[in-house]
Amino acid sequence: MSTSDTAEQSLGAGSIGPGAQQVRPKAITIGAVCKALEQEFPDISISKIRYLEDQKLLAPRRTQGGYRLYTHGDVQRLRTILRLQRDEFLPLRVIRQELAGGRSEREVTAAGEVRAPRRAAVAVRDPGALYSVDDVVDDTGADPKLITELVDFGVIKGEVRAGNRYFDETDREIVRAVSELARYGVGGRNLRVFRSSAAGEAQLLQSILAPALRSRNPERRKEAIDTLENLASVTTHLKHLLLIRDLRKIAT
Repeated sequence: MSTSDTAEQSLGAGSIGPGAQQVRPKAITIGAVCKALEQEFPDISISKIRYLEDQKLLAPRRTQGGYRLYTHGDVQRLRTILRLQRDEFLPLRVIRQELAGGRSEREVTAAGEVRAPRRAAVAVRDPGALYSVDDVVDDTGADPKLITELVDFGVIKGEVRAGNRYFDETDREIVRAVSELARYGVGGRNLRVFRSSAAGEAQLLQSILAPALRSRNPERRKEAIDTLENLASVTTHLKHLLLIRDLRKIAT
């Protein structure tokens, strides 16, 4: 029996027999997690798992000595994250939203299996809290120069108050996503195509719903905003599918 098989068995829940007491899966170390998943994810590593922890996607418990212990649920969550990265090309920001929205391993199949597509929810009503540049840097790990570059190229705008610029949650998540691209040499000037595409889509949706969005009737306006969010989700999903189609051509 292989080491990975042994690690996988230590994660499995089950009972000894009819009427027997349910066996609670044993928590395992980060090294054992790598061994359990390396067959499906050959590039899995301890450093990659730790990075996902740093990004608040995983939260294993720790012993008094500081060692990480992963439960069966932790490993299932990690498998879901890795599949979303590999099969759907989702950035960590979107994966975080998917998991928060209840995305589970049952909805994310292994490579080669067929599953129904699922659209991510899109909210346009509340921009959320405001963050200073230092807050964004601390939260995303981005280089302050990158944030300045994104402002200069109009990718994010922020809001100036008392001489200081603040950013909403969407701006912060844009910075987080671009930080991942920046590791591959992508900068603000390379993102004009994304900004232009987003502006064009926003104009299209505005033209469809403009009369209802300007309505003084609260119910009609609320319905229009609901429709706007739904259409934004549809267009986001469409773009994602088109991108996957083109990336598959590149990969083959």
